[in-house]
Amino acid sequence: MTRKIALITGASRGLGKNTAQHLAARGIDVIGTYHSKADQAQALAEQLQQAGGRAAMLQLDVADSSSFAGFAARLSETLEQHFGRRQFDYLVNNAGIGLNVPFSETSEAQFDQLLNIQLKGPFFLTQQMLPLLADGGRIVNISTGLTRFALPGYAAYAAMKGAMEVLTRYQAKELGARGIRVNILAPGAIETDFGGGVVRDNAQVNDFIAGNTALGRVGLPDDIGAAVALLLEQGNGWITGQRLEVSGGMFL
Repeated sequence: MTRKIALITGASRGLGKNTAQHLAARGIDVIGTYHSKADQAQALAEQLQQAGGRAAMLQLDVADSSSFAGFAARLSETLEQHFGRRQFDYLVNNAGIGLNVPFSETSEAQFDQLLNIQLKGPFFLTQQMLPLLADGGRIVNISTGLTRFALPGYAAYAAMKGAMEVLTRYQAKELGARGIRVNILAPGAIETDFGGGVVRDNAQVNDFIAGNTALGRVGLPDDIGAAVALLLEQGNGWITGQRLEVSGGMFL
């Protein structure tokens, strides 16, 4: 049986790295992208290869949509040379940044940065990837629990993710004819370096979140990587156009 291939943006660290590890453990080969941390990306590729899988890392700035055609060409070359394939099977739009600024103080520059990375980037990257994504493939977009509950300082960030949730439904509708399933996963607060590592490193913030979560703790990267893998499993082929929140029951 031909091994499946997943393309994961922002795979050099955090949730992208964890997702790559979970998929590799399930026998899925990985092509990851990184923005600037080439050493971390290469270390991950070597780790996945030592575990018996195949992996490659490609540089990509998701904020620069003008680079996507060139990235598609490099991806096509990588698929043929390293994997003996012309298409891949799974796309995980994970790359992103965090921003905590009050609505009244958010600048146009900050808004535009979030727009380019969190919405415009995945919109046009996915569009560019369609010829390389196999029929019957799957797309997992990443949202946030902040589209359901509101915390001060995340207006711009959550607005972009809310748009991604709407986009996910349209992608599922329009790509369904090719058998492509599209879903969006919304993590709660997770202990990573995202947003400066505030959830992981600030004990007061960590305790506040844990105290408002049904399962009594803050989320861990393994909680999210495993959930992405779950959405990509073959037995879940009747799920599309859905938002899955993975927050441990935060703010129920």
